[in-house]
Amino acid sequence: MVVSEESSRTVYNSLKGVGVQLVSALPETWLVHLIRLAEEDPDMTLVRVNKEEEAVGISAGAHLAGKTSAMLMQNHGFFASINGIVSFAMLYRIPLLMIISYRGGMGERDTWQTEGGRVTEPVLQALGINYTMLDSRDTVTHRIKEAHVLAESSLRPVALLLTRDLMWED
Repeated sequence: MVVSEESSRTVYNSLKGVGVQLVSALPETWLVHLIRLAEEDPDMTLVRVNKEEEAVGISAGAHLAGKTSAMLMQNHGFFASINGIVSFAMLYRIPLLMIISYRGGMGERDTWQTEGGRVTEPVLQALGINYTMLDSRDTVTHRIKEAHVLAESSLRPVALLLTRDLMWED
């Protein structure tokens, strides 16, 4: 199995379509093509972070500077960034567009990913973060647009979960 370049390109173009000018990311298998596309695009700023929580501050700064951003991370990275999300972004009403690779879901082959998959949605629900699945190229553009609009209008974090069905090719 390989990460789908076509699906990655669809996600990337959809992010650009809603005006994303800056993405922050920590390397992760499912995000490899998204990160490469951002790196190669002269109209996109890619900020590589050491910890996912740093991406919260990057996106907050972008918002305050009038730039639209997206955070690229794995679900385990989302868990690591919860303090920044709750004590900074939610408290100060900063919109975050979070693109999260949903590792550990149905079909997961890596044992170490399964616990994260089991608790991703319950944690998002417990935090009151709206989310939806990106599971088909046919709906990616529409769902990214809806998530962006909601994040901006509510001034709150919104999550898009990249699923295995979208990101992997057999």
